[in-house]
Amino acid sequence: MNVVVVDDDKLVGASLKTILEASGEVNVVGVGSSGQEAIDLYERHKPDILLLDIRMSGMSGLDAAERILASDPSARILFLTTFSDDEYIIRALKMGARGYLLKQNYESILPSLKAVCKGQSVFGDDIVSRIPTALQKSRKPDFSRYGINEKEAEIIALVAEGMNNKEIAATLYLSEGTVRNYLSVILEKLQLRDRTQLAVFYYKNRQQ
Repeated sequence: MNVVVVDDDKLVGASLKTILEASGEVNVVGVGSSGQEAIDLYERHKPDILLLDIRMSGMSGLDAAERILASDPSARILFLTTFSDDEYIIRALKMGARGYLLKQNYESILPSLKAVCKGQSVFGDDIVSRIPTALQKSRKPDFSRYGINEKEAEIIALVAEGMNNKEIAATLYLSEGTVRNYLSVILEKLQLRDRTQLAVFYYKNRQQ
């Protein structure tokens, strides 16, 4: 199978090439160290699998993968990274990546490449165990584009649950006056009139 390897650590990239080609089953047709190189190498070689790091200078592996999949939905991308952040896992799942492995599990790379080549999806056991929690977190609405910070988002969620100011204050360990101030700021930011509109706003955004 033809594979392109992209890792921001050039030494890691070279080591992966050596390890994979030593198996006699993998031909590493290109090695890169940035998101842009991942795109360029994929376009040039059209490999069976793109083995891709996530955190890289400039364009991340996730951003590069999204661009590649946008132009070629059949691309088989397998993430190999040190980081098991929930956000990364969910993005990888949602974009249609074929797998997500942690670098410390080097012995699983070759079997994973074979599985992906056969059309399977491969997520390491340590990743699979985190998916339910990560998915639960991902269902929380993202209000950052409205200029809403984390604390304000918490208050919006509690308003949507039907809590009054006293209950919100007790839940978040704030004074009622502070909660009132937060709500005034939130309504102004969102250009809404009252708590009912705020609750509707929350559930509409949660469904998106």
